[in-house]
Amino acid sequence: MSQGRRIRIRAGRREVRGPARRPGVRVFPALNTAAAYSWRLLVVGAVVYAVFATLGRFHEIAVAVFLGLVGTAMLRPLTDLLARAIPRSLAVAVSLIGSILVVFGILALVGEVVAGETGGLQREFSAGLTRIERWLEAPPFRLDPEALTDLQSKIGQWLSSHRAALISTALSGAGRLVEVLTVFALALFCSVFFLHSGDRQWSWFCGQLPRRVRGRVSLAGRAAWRTFTGYTHGIVLVAATNAILVGVALYLLRVPLALPLALLEFFAAFVPLIGSPIALAVAAVVALAAKGPIIAAVVVCLIVVIGQIEGHVLHPLVMSWAVRLHPVVVALTVIGGAIAAGVIGAVVAVPLVSVLWSMYQALRTAE
Repeated sequence: MSQGRRIRIRAGRREVRGPARRPGVRVFPALNTAAAYSWRLLVVGAVVYAVFATLGRFHEIAVAVFLGLVGTAMLRPLTDLLARAIPRSLAVAVSLIGSILVVFGILALVGEVVAGETGGLQREFSAGLTRIERWLEAPPFRLDPEALTDLQSKIGQWLSSHRAALISTALSGAGRLVEVLTVFALALFCSVFFLHSGDRQWSWFCGQLPRRVRGRVSLAGRAAWRTFTGYTHGIVLVAATNAILVGVALYLLRVPLALPLALLEFFAAFVPLIGSPIALAVAAVVALAAKGPIIAAVVVCLIVVIGQIEGHVLHPLVMSWAVRLHPVVVALTVIGGAIAAGVIGAVVAVPLVSVLWSMYQALRTAE
């Protein structure tokens, strides 16, 4: 009995240990781990691609919902404050109508400034172009005056020959304007309901899910909204600060169109890292044409100064508590979003990645 038992035990050991001793079957633990993560990353990548493909198919709706969420994040504190004294519906109407009037007032002011400076701008730009031509003809460039004249004539000929295409582009731009107005109308419609009953809508959505996942979805949703609200408030504050600095600097340098260029800087700052330099480059071109190379060089230096203020002061102080992403991740995200969906992708990419990261952190902490 004992001998047979030993045989069974040995046989059992051989059966258990046999597969591990076969040649060519040994797998390193690191390879097992890499394989496990690889197929999961492939699944995640496929899901992300499907989401972006769907959003690209219905990008007008996606942009409208995003703008509606931005408006909700900006106006929610004001609406909650007004709702303490007046009914919620009236508070939503007052906050939305007031913000629309402020935006249209700023745009009307910018239009009036541009219209008032039109005559002087034409003279300054004409004189500025003459100065630029003389500057290019002088050392160290020493360009041939006939080459510049020939370039101007070629530009005129190109515009004349492509007049039909330019008119067609302008007409298509008018159609695009209708699409933009439609998106803004839908965004306003979404903001009304998000401000009025966003909490009830989210509770209803969570109530449609299975009980075992309601808590996790609710936790991830609260973390996502907290991050999105913090990012929206922070980026608006950063953009407003940049616009004020640029507007004051251009006004002191007596660069024309200081107010419109400051407004351009405000909107460009919503694209992190690359938006502000592009807007200031436009300001530098205007300064070069109107005031000459010295003022343009000062504006170029302003690009560096404001970039340092934004990168080392504003973003760490304002954005660090809401968006905890490395600058390299931000840069790659902005470029990837621009490649995928142009300017809209560059604007949406960073808040989208920040929201996803905050959801992951909240769910990981809750485990």
